Amino acid sequence: MTERWTRRELLAYSAFGAAATGLAPRTRAGQDAPAVPKASGSPNEAIVLGFIGVGGMGSGLLNIFKEFPDVRVAAVCDVYEPHARRAREAAGGKPDVYGDFRKVLDRKDVDAVVIATPDHWHAIPTIMACQAEKDVYCEKPLTHRVAEGRAVANAAAKYKRVTQMGNLIHAGENYHRVVEIVRSGVLGKITKTRAWMAASRENLGRPADASPPAGCDYDYWLGPAPERPFNINRFTFNWRWYWDYGGGILTDFCCHLIDLVHWAMEVDAPRTISATGGRFASDDSAETPDTLEVAYEYEKGDDKFLLSWSQTDASDHGFDGKPQGVMFQGTEATLVANYKEHQIFPVKGKTIAEAPRSLPRSVGHHREWLDAIRSRATCSCNFEYGHRLTSVGELGNISLWTGEKLVWDAAAERITNHVEANQFLTKEYRKPWVLPTV
Repeated sequence: MTERWTRRELLAYSAFGAAATGLAPRTRAGQDAPAVPKASGSPNEAIVLGFIGVGGMGSGLLNIFKEFPDVRVAAVCDVYEPHARRAREAAGGKPDVYGDFRKVLDRKDVDAVVIATPDHWHAIPTIMACQAEKDVYCEKPLTHRVAEGRAVANAAAKYKRVTQMGNLIHAGENYHRVVEIVRSGVLGKITKTRAWMAASRENLGRPADASPPAGCDYDYWLGPAPERPFNINRFTFNWRWYWDYGGGILTDFCCHLIDLVHWAMEVDAPRTISATGGRFASDDSAETPDTLEVAYEYEKGDDKFLLSWSQTDASDHGFDGKPQGVMFQGTEATLVANYKEHQIFPVKGKTIAEAPRSLPRSVGHHREWLDAIRSRATCSCNFEYGHRLTSVGELGNISLWTGEKLVWDAAAERITNHVEANQFLTKEYRKPWVLPTV
């Protein structure tokens, strides 16, 4: 199961080819990457990267970034030695290996870091990297709690760092075209949108607690999370099904799917959130929902629309037969999209005009970040954008935990109708770890 879902999660590294992922070592003009000094003032041509967390996603990112001719991988860091050794070998055996991310941040030759740890470990090293004047690429979801995301976005702004969250499907041609169609108005007035994720997942079972595997610094792996006995179900890929470390499918995939709704509808936060669901399909030790519905109400000027999030782990037959997708329902037509393609279904008797191309195309999600490190431009999925998007999933989980429909003040980033629910915007850290002050 872990292997299968790692492949699905890593779909973006193969499904879109060089044009979408930025694997091609070219710039926007199609020329070789320029041999110019970096924005830091270093006379070296290469952008020197350090990798913090090199499990499944981290290794995938390493394999992408190492192929750019203007990148040098200087350091890899993981608390699980087999992961670190594998990453070093993948990078030609040249990077230095660390078990403590702070040693990567201490290196003056490292210009930027790529963070692909479990979610509960995103905020601390990201903020510290900004403070160390490193640019940062962080996997999605940006953080584990809303308050962490605000702190991360503030740190990036304060220290003027170039940042990119790893929702790389944003860079693909299909998403750009869907946004152009929705914004053009050819679908009519859109009052309902939908995002869904359907899968047939195997039961994780209830394995007994055990000793950590050789080469694993388990105390460091836990970090700010509560102290728990080691259990294989909570380790490597499957940690995301436990509240201590992740937020389940909702936070894992809202950054890919709800991204398209936010971008096309030009919104950044819901007004209300109402969730229901639980672990209905599986009898195992996992905690996050395998069955979930979340209704988000959005306001855009005088207009309102609904976003419905639907998730099931009992079957991979989703809406329109698609395992995952996004739907825009307008008065003139409905558009249904997944990561790679879209279809338009006009209302009976209607003719839908061709929407004009209006958006500049991406040079590639990863290449965009590298180019911005040199130019100091703002990336399309910078941490402020990533925080707002990640918060959608986190708020859905808070509604589920409290059993309440929540009213969200996006400017203040507070829940206004159930004040006690604001406690879930943050979390208690296990000592000695604290969220760095920004």
